[in-house]
Amino acid sequence: MCRDCASVTDTPAPCPVCRGARFISHPELFSLTIAHIDCDAFYASVEKRDRPDLAAKPVIVGGGVRGVVTTACYVARMYGVRSAMPMFKALKACPDAVVIRPDFAKYVAVSRQIRALMNRLTPLLQPLSIDEAVLDLAGTEALHGAPPAVVLARFARDVEREVGVTVSIGLAANRLLAKIAAGRDKPRGFAVIGAAEAAAVLRLEPVRLLPGIGPALAQKLATLGITQLGHLQALSDRDALRRLGEDGPALVRRARGEDSRPVDPSRESKSISAETTFDRDLSRVEDLEPQLWRLSEKLARRLREHDLAAAGVVLKLKTDRFAVRTRNARLPNPTALPDRLFGAARALLVREATGAAFRLIGIGAQPLVPGDLADHGDLADAETPRLAAAQAAIDVLRQRFGEGAIRRGRSLRQTTSHS
Repeated sequence: MCRDCASVTDTPAPCPVCRGARFISHPELFSLTIAHIDCDAFYASVEKRDRPDLAAKPVIVGGGVRGVVTTACYVARMYGVRSAMPMFKALKACPDAVVIRPDFAKYVAVSRQIRALMNRLTPLLQPLSIDEAVLDLAGTEALHGAPPAVVLARFARDVEREVGVTVSIGLAANRLLAKIAAGRDKPRGFAVIGAAEAAAVLRLEPVRLLPGIGPALAQKLATLGITQLGHLQALSDRDALRRLGEDGPALVRRARGEDSRPVDPSRESKSISAETTFDRDLSRVEDLEPQLWRLSEKLARRLREHDLAAAGVVLKLKTDRFAVRTRNARLPNPTALPDRLFGAARALLVREATGAAFRLIGIGAQPLVPGDLADHGDLADAETPRLAAAQAAIDVLRQRFGEGAIRRGRSLRQTTSHS
């Protein structure tokens, strides 16, 4: 199949239809139906789309000397810049990089454009993040008049033409293999892993390739002499249980490329959060409160955008020595109001801010519940409906005149942070 025009041919490159040279060939190419779609360096790609003069330059989306890299374009990655890298290290590795503050409202709008194009392909679409989704295209060949591989090649072309960014696609027999395939040929990738070859393809790969195996688990496996997926594949269920615990057999199956998870369009996010890193360490409650309030407003806005509410809050703090503290509190009633979120998180903050210096603060909503369960009030609670009405009025003004049109008193103190 020609990846440039999606035509199917037995003729070697160049393509007899479009003269393109990007081909993909695989024995299972036209029978596989699970696709993982991942936008390429999404935030940076959106910024380059909007500023063509940056096309050949290294671009880092992030901000602040003490912040971290949110996304680095592929030019910047050639210098060793990676997501989540501290900004000072990124700028040391790539001093000529153009640094752009994140514009999440813009990225969400672009994500929705791409999601709309995905929705044309199949109803079995499960978003995984703002720039990533998994699709099941089984049974769609009659609808589209073409097998899933061809439909996906057309989709990638449409995204480039209509949205102005690029995607990489993994096509495989299940979700795990599709995700691994999507990362094999970036950017503008299209990779295939068939069921018959899965174990052989994965055998020599490092264990960190499997989603969910982080540094700590990888180190534990290394002490057992397990550094490649082939080492896991060789274990029987009995050996895996004995050596790795109750999760061992499942880990072995994943190392062999087995995954029975369906694509579930109804699956909801497990948590929504917001955090910020300070330009200088803060320790006093009165200095931390304005930061927490701004994050509470941001979290509340994100909850409302997703039609969700918080049944509990999570406070996250990172000390000046990079130790992370998380504290949880359940709420008496679900809410999407910043006042309620702030009040619960502030109570946790007061107990933690006893002299330690903090470089980061964050607030999250967990567990999540449907938004229609939140902020109704009752005969004994007349304040909640009043707060909800006031927040609705604020939202209308901000939508009409911008985020800065109206601000609450708590947010007016000088900010010393970046999100």
